[in-house]
Amino acid sequence: NRVFNVGDQVLLFNSRLKIFSGKLKSSWSGPFTIAKAFPYGTVELSSANGPNFKVNGHRIKHYFGGDVPQLVVPDLQTFPLAQP
Repeated sequence: NRVFNVGDQVLLFNSRLKIFSGKLKSSWSGPFTIAKAFPYGTVELSSANGPNFKVNGHRIKHYFGGDVPQLVVPDLQTFPLAQP
């Protein structure tokens, strides 16, 4: 669902992050709140600790709660060792 409304919580894709971080770092930051919607997909985002700023709507996705992962770690499984 790519419809965004004022007041929605969203995450912002940060494409510049790939240059400075490792493969496991998340490229999404936030959450931010949509303060205003403009024509042609531009939205204004607000956060509690900074000024509002405008971004293209293609760079955001809905945020549904929970922690924003800082590291993406694959599921690790442990297996008992067979006795020799």
